[in-house]
Amino acid sequence: MNETLETLCLERTVTLKDTGTRLDQFWARELAEAGTSRERIKDWILAGYAAINGKASRKPGQRLEGDERLTLMAPAPTSLDSPQGEDSPLTVVHRDTHLAVIDKPSGLTTHPAPTQPEGTLVNRLLHHFPELAPEVSGMEGERPGIVHRLDKDTTGLIAVALNEGARLAVSADFAARRVSKTYLALVHGRPQSTLGDQDAGDIDLPMGRHPSIRTKMAVLQKGGREARTSWRRLWTDRLGRASLLAVRLHTGRTHQIRVHLAHIGHPLVGDPVYGPAQHAHWLAQPGLLAALATRQMLHAFRLVLRHPESGESLDFRSDPPEDFLALVRALAADCQRVVLTGMPGCGKSALLDALASTPEAPPTFSADACVAELYAPGSDGAELIARSFGRDVLNADGAVDKSRLLGLLLDKPFLRRELEDIIHPLVEHALKDFWTAHATEVLAVAEVPLFLEAGWRSGLNSFADVLVGVRCPEERRQGIMLQSRGLAPEVLAVFDSWQWPAERKLAACSLVVDNDGGLDSLGAKAGGLLEALALQRRERSARFETRLAALLDGVAAEPVELPGDAVEAEDFDWEEDEA
Repeated sequence: MNETLETLCLERTVTLKDTGTRLDQFWARELAEAGTSRERIKDWILAGYAAINGKASRKPGQRLEGDERLTLMAPAPTSLDSPQGEDSPLTVVHRDTHLAVIDKPSGLTTHPAPTQPEGTLVNRLLHHFPELAPEVSGMEGERPGIVHRLDKDTTGLIAVALNEGARLAVSADFAARRVSKTYLALVHGRPQSTLGDQDAGDIDLPMGRHPSIRTKMAVLQKGGREARTSWRRLWTDRLGRASLLAVRLHTGRTHQIRVHLAHIGHPLVGDPVYGPAQHAHWLAQPGLLAALATRQMLHAFRLVLRHPESGESLDFRSDPPEDFLALVRALAADCQRVVLTGMPGCGKSALLDALASTPEAPPTFSADACVAELYAPGSDGAELIARSFGRDVLNADGAVDKSRLLGLLLDKPFLRRELEDIIHPLVEHALKDFWTAHATEVLAVAEVPLFLEAGWRSGLNSFADVLVGVRCPEERRQGIMLQSRGLAPEVLAVFDSWQWPAERKLAACSLVVDNDGGLDSLGAKAGGLLEALALQRRERSARFETRLAALLDGVAAEPVELPGDAVEAEDFDWEEDEA
């Protein structure tokens, strides 16, 4: 039988003494004299070159039971036998004679494999670190110095041993879980905790190869290997579309973070493999967000490990790349929701029309127009009012007769609260639909005269971000109302009594527009208001940047204790990456 590596075709029968041995360990022993590394044998097994009793086995860690007939056929020699250095960019976070730490970009595979023999991190390492050459480092094979991996599209910190002694030491620390790895993950929705803490959770679910899709991993009820992931919520965008998590790995299973977070219903943004439904929905939404999720949003942010020579604890940090931060910022910079309010006749509607006529032309909503629709024939509002006040308040076509309804309210003032209880929830619903429909716009403006009186508030997680009051000289306001609507002074006084006093309303507003120069001047006032709102958006963005920086600093400063030697070593997953 020819057993040269050029035309390798080996057959062996498992004896009782090899019962329980891993498949890759068995062949590593058999090929030790030929100088073939266990890592290369793992790649051969993963590529389908090994068989047990005539059936292909792609599991390097499969345990032998005894008396099996094993076959191993190696591929013809390729460039994998000696990967070549490539002069491509490499961000080096740390470098000494024993250890390097690299900040890996997205789109870069960690090391060569049969499906990708070049263009990997290893190829770049061999160019930038000549000491990794086999004749210098003592390390052979297609992944010199690689002690752990990151998925092709996962960014961030990865440690590289620069000689064989360092590789053995760091690999042992990874296997024994004497390394701390913290990732930043942007996930769909807002995760719910299982620990009684709404901002943190622990996922302790065994994992293994997907039972029907062999290219995927999955949580398994039986036969899985221990897998534990901890997460802490750092931030959720106001609309609940996505959350930023700090994730700690306690084990190193293939695709562990992606699988565990998808299992609890919150897959990574940009991950079509483990979150296909959420990813499809994300791509279908309007605006810029879909275009920003070009990969799974996972970043190896912090790496704490012992130096292989000195034993010193080393703590490294890598802030997320620009594509990750751009998506977070876009989520934070959602639509600025502006509400115009003021006393009857102050010019709110005219200002709304002026804003809609500017070059920016933000989307607009009118509560008065909404109420008019609710009073229309056959509308929900008209039917509900008729049930409460009698059908006498309706015209022959089924529309609300505003004059009759007003007369009823003037005669029985206590009915006003009942009318508000009918109309305000309907207007609230319409306003929320308006905000949702324009969530990806820079700005949207709603005119709501009774915004404050309805008990609504402005600010974070409320009905509006900015409340703008329109102020008008009293004699002018009353003149407009009395003339344009034909109201008696006493009726206008009743309208005013249904609202907060002007001073109180304006004091509750963050911006005030003076309508003291007539309708012609409102165009200029609208432009000034848009500039003031743009300034507030810039200030909001600056506050978020400060908050985001503080969140990342907090994650980087969290105490980390590396486990001692008493921690039981584990078999590290090498099929792909541990993230």
